[in-house]
Amino acid sequence: MAEGFARTIGWNAFSAGVHPSSAVNPNAIRVMKELYIDISHQKTHFIDEYIRDDFDVVVTVSDYAKEQCPLFTGRCKMIIHHSFPDPWEVTGSDSEILSAYRDVRDQIKIWLQSFTQEEFSQ
Repeated sequence: MAEGFARTIGWNAFSAGVHPSSAVNPNAIRVMKELYIDISHQKTHFIDEYIRDDFDVVVTVSDYAKEQCPLFTGRCKMIIHHSFPDPWEVTGSDSEILSAYRDVRDQIKIWLQSFTQEEFSQ
C-alpha cells in the first residue's frame, strides 16, 4: 500500500521483504481501489535484490521487517522506520479484516502526507 501511495505522487518506489509473496494481497488491492489507486500490478521482491543499490530513502514499515531485514549496504540519504500493524495478521469476518486493511491504509496515507504535503485521491 505504501508503494502505491508513493507512486501516486511520482516517487520511484519499490517493495521488498524478507518473505515476499508472489502477488499483492487481494484485501490491500481492494481497499486501495477505494481511493482509486490500483496496486494490482505491483510485485514484492526479496530484499536481497536491492541490498547494494542506492536510494534516497529506505523505509521499513513493520517491526518484523526492521528486525529481520539484513543490513542495508547501499548508499542512501536516510533510513526511516515506522511500525504499522500488519493487517494480514487480523482474523475475523471479512468486514473486520477489510476494516483492519482500511485502518492501516489510512495510517500509511497520513504518514506519507506528513513528508510530502501531497493529497492523495479520495
